[in-house]
Amino acid sequence: MQAHILLVEDDPEIARVVRDMLLRENYKVTWATTGLEGWEDFQENSYDLVLVDLMLPEMDGFTLCKNIRWKSDIPLIIISARKEDEDKVTGLHLGADDYVAKPFSLVELKARVASQLRRWRRYQGKEERANTSTYLHGLKIDWDQRQVTLEDVKIPLTSKEYDLLELLAKHPGQTFSKTELYEYVWKQIEADGVPTVTVHIKALREKLNDPVKIPKFIQTDWGKGYRFIGELL
Repeated sequence: MQAHILLVEDDPEIARVVRDMLLRENYKVTWATTGLEGWEDFQENSYDLVLVDLMLPEMDGFTLCKNIRWKSDIPLIIISARKEDEDKVTGLHLGADDYVAKPFSLVELKARVASQLRRWRRYQGKEERANTSTYLHGLKIDWDQRQVTLEDVKIPLTSKEYDLLELLAKHPGQTFSKTELYEYVWKQIEADGVPTVTVHIKALREKLNDPVKIPKFIQTDWGKGYRFIGELL
């Protein structure tokens, strides 16, 4: 099956060279020129591997890597002119699988892409993912259908409310700031986005019958953000 690769690179000369190499290797390639465009493309399509530059306009590569890793385990390779060890360590800690410094050899990049795709295909062959998660207090999430029920009653969540719940529930115990939630769900970087998150979390809690003082699913980490505390059955 033809692998689909997302290339996020704002330098048109480098992007065209990399894209042409990937096309010659019979990969399908989508090219994004900004971090936000790459994040939008990633959420709208299915990919097998992502190549990300760090110095991107609108949303930097570190933030993009973090958002992608929150949503998916697909191979993620950073390609960047920033050669400092600190940048490499940060990228790897955010979940990148490899780091290639510019200028790089196309032969080397081709080999790294092929290696990561082989690893990913092996992983997919062994990993069996549960499509539904059931929690204490009657919450059930069907990940394929994007459907949430509470005590067997369908909960009519908006798209944004579901996206918030999905991110929190798939990373139980991890605290997400309001800024991080806004960047991930609304695909924007705006200081005014924090109140929007607050409003949607409040609406989500009301639909889940989840009181702030005695939470069953979403807990406020005061001064930091929110985290999911639902217990799997």
